[in-house]
Amino acid sequence: MKKGNGVKKVISVVGARPNFMKIAPLHLAFKKYPEILHMIVHTGQHYDDNMSKVFFEDLELPRPDVYLGVGSGSHAVQTAKIMVEFEKIAILEKPDLVIVVGDVNSTLACSLVCAKLLIPVAHVEAGLRSGDRTMPEELNRIVTDALADLLFVSERSGVANLKKEGCADSKIFFVGNVMIDSLVRFREKGRRSEIAKTLGVEGKNYTLVTIHRPSNVDEKENLTKVLGMLERLAERSTVVFPVHPRTRKMMDDFGLTGEVQSHRGMVLCEPLGYLDFLCLLDGAALTITDSGGIQEESTFLGVPCLTMRANTERPATITEGTNTLMGFDYDKAVHEAEKVFQGKYKKGSIPEMWDGKAAERIAKIIADYILPN
Repeated sequence: MKKGNGVKKVISVVGARPNFMKIAPLHLAFKKYPEILHMIVHTGQHYDDNMSKVFFEDLELPRPDVYLGVGSGSHAVQTAKIMVEFEKIAILEKPDLVIVVGDVNSTLACSLVCAKLLIPVAHVEAGLRSGDRTMPEELNRIVTDALADLLFVSERSGVANLKKEGCADSKIFFVGNVMIDSLVRFREKGRRSEIAKTLGVEGKNYTLVTIHRPSNVDEKENLTKVLGMLERLAERSTVVFPVHPRTRKMMDDFGLTGEVQSHRGMVLCEPLGYLDFLCLLDGAALTITDSGGIQEESTFLGVPCLTMRANTERPATITEGTNTLMGFDYDKAVHEAEKVFQGKYKKGSIPEMWDGKAAERIAKIIADYILPN
């Protein structure tokens, strides 16, 4: 895509669906700067075209300018494929800056390509740390932050982490949470979704569940415990469970799907688009997850959240928000859920600068960085 005289080109990289919610408000914010041409490159790391299409439509994003279509593979294979394909785009388009978001393989791969081509990189959601280097996402975060020129931080812990790692103060910008920008913008639209009625949970006291991480689903013993926990909860509250493809595969492989589907309190469905999921989360009595973003969204919405992980890179959701870490103690999770149903769970508050204006702040900082004075 050609740019006119004096116009600067910015490429935003999306690879997985959580990235879309972070790029959508940025794309809107850049419309205020006619001197900046904003492009979207979709690496295809999340390769379910139907789900990607739904997210782009829900978030009112244009079709990506470039679709790399790298698909699945091991971490090494996927990262390498993205690097090879994105390097071609970077050389062809000659961007003045590349924006990467979050902590997926696309984030790391494109940052590394840009660093070698001397193209400035901005990392949105910089500085988040779980302290757990067995998580591929943690490695992606650390390396991306070491390479990036602009570090946009969503919560105060991120600033402290970056300074501890030796990042210069001049690179660090505490701007708030762009994913909350999308939530603020689309919350009312999400409430008009018919998904609760479609699933038969309209007006019901339900628990919304997302589980997909290897620690919870890749071993039969662990997945059996997770599903047992959900069945126990389903005796108390209808459980709505959009099943991630990875989780679905492991349930089928281990022969666990039939029993779960037959439980009268369980409502299983396919993965949902952004607006449908937002509608369900906004109306839930409780959410149980091992996702990163849902910890933040539930905190903003005031929905109690139990996170089935040993750690989190989003500590503000615990210290200020509605989130509680459960580790892998499924009995404890049932006990905490009971406290929620009895109205005895912590209320939480919204962290600093989660105000729906993070993208505006980021766009201004980038404009000041790349445009001539």
